[in-house]
Amino acid sequence: FPNMPTEEVFTAPDCRYADGKVVSSMPLSYQGTLITDFSVTFKDGLIVDFEAKEGYEALERLLNTDEGSRRLGEVALVPYNSAISNMGILFYNTLFDENASCHFAFGKCYPNTIKGGEFLSKEELKKIGGNDSMNHVDFMVGTSDLTIVGIEENGDETVIFKDGNWAI
Repeated sequence: FPNMPTEEVFTAPDCRYADGKVVSSMPLSYQGTLITDFSVTFKDGLIVDFEAKEGYEALERLLNTDEGSRRLGEVALVPYNSAISNMGILFYNTLFDENASCHFAFGKCYPNTIKGGEFLSKEELKKIGGNDSMNHVDFMVGTSDLTIVGIEENGDETVIFKDGNWAI
């Protein structure tokens, strides 16, 4: 789904299949606390470890809200060379900052990004990898050197982002 005019394209990932470490590229303001220089490590879709230079307790509180808070609910692609990013301002407000950077979200997915998802029960959505949670908290991951490679079912790879911007 596009978010115009801010150039965001987003979807709900299959929350069962994230593996690896993700490092935030911008601070996250959560319930009045600034979480800085943080990372999360995924295993089989679940956050199994996390770190933060500042705001560790707030990040821990966020991730411990419910099981869904330890899974991804959104993956959003935003070019580094976007109008908001080019302003060079950190707003400390996720609704603005998310329009300057690729971002992921801890927690609830947007069911309408899954074909027929808006008509599924929570149980049916979970069966196909849609995440449910009390939270939906975006955190930024976009950088000027970000490369994103898509892997198709047949194994073919396509570069989607290069140097932080659309390559296709």
